[in-house]
Amino acid sequence: MKLGQLAKKVAESQRNAHEMDKLTLSNPELTVPQAYEIQKLSINETLNDDNRLIGWKMGLTSKAKQQQVGVEEAIYGRLTSDMELTQPILKVGEFIHPRVEPEFAFMFKNELKGANITAKDVWPAVECVFLALEVIDSRFKNFSFTLTDVVADNASSAKILLSNQAYSPYHTDWAQAEVMLYQNGEMQKKGLGEAVLDHPIHSIVELVKMISREGLSIQPGMIVLVGGITDAVSIQANDEIIADYGDLGKLTLQVIS
Repeated sequence: MKLGQLAKKVAESQRNAHEMDKLTLSNPELTVPQAYEIQKLSINETLNDDNRLIGWKMGLTSKAKQQQVGVEEAIYGRLTSDMELTQPILKVGEFIHPRVEPEFAFMFKNELKGANITAKDVWPAVECVFLALEVIDSRFKNFSFTLTDVVADNASSAKILLSNQAYSPYHTDWAQAEVMLYQNGEMQKKGLGEAVLDHPIHSIVELVKMISREGLSIQPGMIVLVGGITDAVSIQANDEIIADYGDLGKLTLQVIS
């Protein structure tokens, strides 16, 4: 089993929106550390002067979801500049089976690294917080995968939409911030920031600890999607998705063919 070859297969599937069989079907011995190596190699295939690494995303940040899949920590993926939507419009034909979930995105002004980091270390490094919608799109057939597969597939990352307004990290209780997710005028999901590991700051602490094992860190200017506040909803052409964060504002995404 050559991880480089598997990474090229994943990168091609992501680039062309062609669904693929789970990697673990033909490589049942694949481990999670190897899957993170595949993730790194596949994303590196896409990086150039126009597509930079801009941050990280967290997945499986709900304790209930972790119990469902039998893990004790979240997973992470990489974010690149090509993933950021510059307009609130998504062309659904560019994806396999896209879904959308509301999140918060933290942006950093200082580097964060190390296995012993705490929330007390994280807060002074936060520049601001954005409201965010993440589009996820597993490249595996039937949106079916193991933990190892989803890690290799960059934690199902596809696109992100950030609010125009940035918020001070200190004037909002992010654990109690509420979001209601509407699809074509009908509320589909509702949640609080505490759905993300009891508080979004814990998601960042966990991310730093995990990537520090690989000698990596959160760099100044990077953003981190801390994890879904609600479950994701499946989307199709002509949908209008609105994430209503109450006093913090709204994010609207138009889905076209």
